[in-house]
Order: sequence, then C-alpha cells, then structure tokens
Amino acid sequence: MSLIYGLHAVSEAMQARRVTRLVHVRGGGPRIDALVARAHELRVPVETADRRHLDKLTREGVHQGVAAEVQATASYTLDELVAEAAGPPLLVVLDAIEDPQNLGAILRSVDAAGATGVVRQARHSAPLEGAAAKASAGAVSYVKVATVVNISRALDELKTLGVWTIGLDARATDRYDQVDYRLPTALVVGAEGSGLRRLVGETCDRLVSIPMAGAVSSLNVSVAAAVVLFEAVRQRQSRPKAQGPGPRDESSR
Repeated sequence: MSLIYGLHAVSEAMQARRVTRLVHVRGGGPRIDALVARAHELRVPVETADRRHLDKLTREGVHQGVAAEVQATASYTLDELVAEAAGPPLLVVLDAIEDPQNLGAILRSVDAAGATGVVRQARHSAPLEGAAAKASAGAVSYVKVATVVNISRALDELKTLGVWTIGLDARATDRYDQVDYRLPTALVVGAEGSGLRRLVGETCDRLVSIPMAGAVSSLNVSVAAAVVLFEAVRQRQSRPKAQGPGPRDESSR
C-alpha cells in the first residue's frame, strides 16, 4: 500500500477506485465531506484524526486535511506501453529524477498531453506516492508507468520496439522543434542540474535543446518536458502520421 495526500490526489484516486482507507480531519470543509461521503458509498474505511496525527502520517506534507492509503499503481512493461499505445507511442523516460515535485509535475504534463506513459528507474527515482502524487494533481492514478532496472538498457529495448529516443540536453546544438515527433518517440529527461547521465545521453538516438533567450541557461526539468510534449502534440494534431510503432527508418529523423 502507498500513502497519498492532498485534495486533488485523493479525489482522483477515489475516482479511480484505488483508495483502501481514507483519513481526514474533522470539519475539513465541503470538499472533504464529499470525499468522506463517497468513501462510505464505496465501503472504504474512514478514519477521523486530528491535524497533528495527519501531519505525522504525511511527514509534514501539505495534506489539506486529507490522506489516503491506496492500492499500488499498475506496473507495465516496455512492451505493454508500446503495444497498448493508441497511436505512435509518446513516452517520457526519467533519468534519475529524484525530486518528487518534478516527478509529479511531469506526470501531470504526461496526462494532460495524452502521452502513452512514463519509464522510470527502480533506484534513483522519487517514489510515486506522497509529495509526487500531490504535485501530479491526481495524474499518478492515470498515467501508465514502467519501472526498469537500467535506463540505458531500457532505451536499447525501446529502439528494438521501433521507438526513437530523444534526449533533452542544454548543450545540444539541435533544436527540440526540429524533431519529427509524429514518429514513435521517447523523450529522455535528466535530473535538475546534472542533466542526463553520460551513458544515457550516449545511448539516445539524438540530443536536442530548448533555446534560451534570457539570462538563465535552462528550464526546470518538468517545464522542459512539458514544452517538448506539447510540441509533439502540436505536430501530431496538425500533421498526423501513420499509426503504430513500425520499423525504424533511419532517414525519418
């Protein structure tokens, strides 16, 4: 079981019927009352606690008066993510993203863009519950996630499945909007500050950057991921390409 907290995260988990126990403060307001009523409808155990107990339970997280134990999110393989994509797969691969706020924001953008899912490493990655779930505004209940042992090997596997791997690197000379995202694509993003690890960057088919016009040299990783995701959405809506992963044509990029 995992613990999540915050109104959006708990509401979406309740909607997805993942909640196994609800904990709330008394007199939390109409939105919490609605969650409690829904929990009773679904026969989910409900516990009333004082704010100090909830603070301790969430490790001083911004819980907004409510938390929930939830079933673990479904686990997917890379094959399943690619095979179950509604069109050409659009994935985000997380290389050592350990900040839960960044992870949650990326999950929210993946859901908003209608992307296929996320690939993360079992180690060197923020957990999907707690602060990440809250920052995702509930998207963690809907985004498909594959957890792998090694990111570089996962990229090689994605290549064999017909997916192009595009790494975001502030030092790259190619622009992010010069890529044809209508093809099956995995966007690879690295940790704040350090960026992509060397072997991960070398394994990518192509490295691209987002041009900066101001004094700051780069964007927050979650913002950068959102920029590229919605460029992919724009391209796919304006210039649709054939569905499905298909063979990798080296001239396509």
